[in-house]
Amino acid sequence: MAQRLQQKSDWVATEEPLEIRILHHTPAGLNTFSLSVTLRTPGHDFELAAGFLFSEGIVQSDRDIDTMAYCLDDESQHYNIVNVQLGRDVAFDPAGLQRHFYTTSSCGVCGKASLEALQVTGCVPLADGFFVSANLIKQLPQALRDKQPLFERTGGLHAAGLFDAQGRLHSLREDVGRHNAVDKAIGHALTQRLVPLHERVLALSGRAGFELLQKALQAQIPVVASVGAPSSMAVELACAFNVTLLGFINETRFNVYSGPQRLLQP
Repeated sequence: MAQRLQQKSDWVATEEPLEIRILHHTPAGLNTFSLSVTLRTPGHDFELAAGFLFSEGIVQSDRDIDTMAYCLDDESQHYNIVNVQLGRDVAFDPAGLQRHFYTTSSCGVCGKASLEALQVTGCVPLADGFFVSANLIKQLPQALRDKQPLFERTGGLHAAGLFDAQGRLHSLREDVGRHNAVDKAIGHALTQRLVPLHERVLALSGRAGFELLQKALQAQIPVVASVGAPSSMAVELACAFNVTLLGFINETRFNVYSGPQRLLQP
């Protein structure tokens, strides 16, 4: 039986470049430095910028940021360039950055690439004291899906959600880039002055790579729960810094790669 082709409209995830520029004070005046370019889903751009700067150790709190605004000088790039002006007392050394951060949506904004780099920036193992039910962990994938309106339309977005030990969702962000979604979620917490996130679970809709664990560690999130697989370096980071790392989560089971002491058994 012959099949007929049908033409109809479909929703697709929006993907556009975002450039993050740093405005910092020097003896000669205010200087502009282009820090990164990422392909992202437009929306929550200031949170994305703040979360990235925080996870890279460029800012320590929202108080280090004076202003964030879109650069509207280039009419062709309206709302695709964010200027972040640092406080006058914030030390910023462009020469100290090993590279500019250029990324794709599949990766996000990528930063440090080794455990040694994290130790140099002052990251230390997270303390125990936060506990979460194993049964609650199994509910997180569906809890994420229930709050992903753009994914329901397009099927093309990652999600990062911050939950408390009672399973309450405090923030969720979607993006074509996994890293961007995490930066937006952490950036939201940063701008609300909720960091450090000692009592939160970071739930990820995809796999857990090293740099997503790095971002969680910087925000002092004790539990990272991923629907997908972790990478070997993510497991290494989690073990070295006492982060509870969970993978392959579904409604019946999940794998524990590090930090089992934080899980409450039924």
